Amino acid sequence: MICKKVRLFFQLAKVAIFLHKKQHPNCYFIIIAYLCDIIQTYIGMKIAFHGAARTVTGSKHLVTLNTGKKFLLDCGMFQGMGHDTESLNRTWGFQPEEVSYVFLSHAHIDHSGLLPKLVKDGFRGKIYATTATIDIIKILLLDSAEIQEQDLHFVNKKRREEGKQPVELIYTKEDVMRTFDYMHAVNYRQPVQVDKDIRLTLYDDGHIVGSATIFLQLTENGKTISLAFSGDVGRYGDPILRSPETFPQADYLIIESTYGDRLHDRIETYAGDLLKNIQTTCLQKRGKLIIPAFSVGRTQELLYALNDLELDGELPPVNYYVDSPMSVKVTEVVKHHKECFNRSVQKLLKADADPFRFKGLKYITDKRESQALNSDAKPSVIISASGMAEAGRVKHHIANSIENWRNTIMIIGYCEPDSLGARLKKHPETVGIFGMPFTVKADIVTLNSMSAHADYNDLCQYLSCQHPQDVKRLFIVHGEPEVQNEFKRRLLKKGFLDVEIPQLHQEFGLS
Repeated sequence: MICKKVRLFFQLAKVAIFLHKKQHPNCYFIIIAYLCDIIQTYIGMKIAFHGAARTVTGSKHLVTLNTGKKFLLDCGMFQGMGHDTESLNRTWGFQPEEVSYVFLSHAHIDHSGLLPKLVKDGFRGKIYATTATIDIIKILLLDSAEIQEQDLHFVNKKRREEGKQPVELIYTKEDVMRTFDYMHAVNYRQPVQVDKDIRLTLYDDGHIVGSATIFLQLTENGKTISLAFSGDVGRYGDPILRSPETFPQADYLIIESTYGDRLHDRIETYAGDLLKNIQTTCLQKRGKLIIPAFSVGRTQELLYALNDLELDGELPPVNYYVDSPMSVKVTEVVKHHKECFNRSVQKLLKADADPFRFKGLKYITDKRESQALNSDAKPSVIISASGMAEAGRVKHHIANSIENWRNTIMIIGYCEPDSLGARLKKHPETVGIFGMPFTVKADIVTLNSMSAHADYNDLCQYLSCQHPQDVKRLFIVHGEPEVQNEFKRRLLKKGFLDVEIPQLHQEFGLS
């Protein structure tokens, strides 16, 4: 508190100097607005950005009411941040035991992956999300804990050899299981009175099954302000999911910006692009098509497209594998949440009971079967996690395939700049995998039409339900800085008056 008072003193001193020197006719109005902003930061409602601030992962935004009550929008894990990843995931910037609620936008690990650590470090509140999100998150968090255990086994072995102290797990499977006790399911468009100060409504935002726009009505001193958080926004016209829903007018908005500076290829072209790559790699070159794919969303989109090709009689007769135990489990969960599917898929289900299965497809969970794929020379399509090629079985498949000109590695989603997927997209002559150099002889292709993230047209359409002049402040998160700056310029042209790009741990007052 003393540090805050000192900072406030110096800020006020700067204003006084500004008042003394400046001779602008609107000087006093500027100063008053500035003083109000400073005061609001220290008293009243405020928001602090503890993740996905000028980067894409680690979504985590803390709102504090003037009563001192705190809640989180998402609780995501940082991924693909190089040497900084570990320290970022061990540092909160706040006290977990002081948080009363967590409102989750969706299940992806960069939005939910630190929930078990939050519980481990003292959180005892409630976690709100859709039923589909909770079903998927139970799979993802257990998998995350298992990956950590495997990775840390090798890390600590090396540290012991170097005479260093072993590193503690960020969280364990036991922490994950305890986290499930705090989860509460919420249906779309059904308001929930969380407590006397907070009213929650979730709206489908079409990113993955169960994903939601979080809309909050916050009451303080008899006045109510509304806060909307996009999570990750899906694309309009998605082949499986419903398009993002409109949501009520908000006083404050937090919006993602992953692809806020570009346009994707048309969605309807990706099945044709996928078919072309299968024909070139598997039929002409007699090689393997390796596709890193996120277990949630992207894998199901690929399977749906391949099933569609089979229904049209165009699917090449080669072997198709989903080599990821988690992807197999998630696909089964997705099948049970038909309420999230769009009308076209609902109609298809009347004729095709399983739009994610087709002739030639095999789901692989056994580790030995996965390893056997590397020695199998037959042409095949291998879909495997992770989507950024940073971990999991796909990394082994890439290592075993990348030095053969017959093979193709197809990148179909966003990759953090330091991830293996991002490095491959630059078409390097050599690439490091598992600490060893590999000569890149396989073809590297990128399929932009399959992105599950909205481009800038989609994001602008998503915001079209809002009157820009009625939004007091809009915060841009979940994007690279240069992308966010471009998106900010676009939003200012759309009429939004106050657009901020928060830095990590930066705090803002909400009047």
